[in-house]
Amino acid sequence: MDKREAIGSWLSGPRAAAEQAGVDFGYRGEQLGLPESGPGSVARPGRRLGALAVDWGLCLLIAYGLITDGYGQATGNWALLIFFVLHVLTVGTIGFTPGKRLFGLRVVSEGTGTVSPLRALIRTVLLCLAIPALVWDRDGRGLHDRLARTVEVRI
Repeated sequence: MDKREAIGSWLSGPRAAAEQAGVDFGYRGEQLGLPESGPGSVARPGRRLGALAVDWGLCLLIAYGLITDGYGQATGNWALLIFFVLHVLTVGTIGFTPGKRLFGLRVVSEGTGTVSPLRALIRTVLLCLAIPALVWDRDGRGLHDRLARTVEVRI
């Protein structure tokens, strides 16, 4: 291996270097038994972030318009509480929030397919902490999904 290949593998990351060495990682969701693409496949990060932005914007709008009289720290705190309640109630009952529905996503349990209210509560608490949602595994699931044993899929 010459210097250019060594530097190129370093710049492209460990996954690309391992793939060039012949390691087969498979596709996202393969270990979970999900299809590679289409309905039922693991949701991509862009859709997930878009749904999260819509849900947060909706909660911020509700907090700003109905609870506080101006934008400040109290508005953000109320928005977080509304976000928490919205996620626990909607994910725990129908499996998606308004933002997830808009982007064609659904949260399902690993084994049964339907998310119990307890799993929705665990997932939402960890999601509101933000750090677990930023740590992803090979299948593209956040730590909040792994601990709650859920996965976000395309509808």
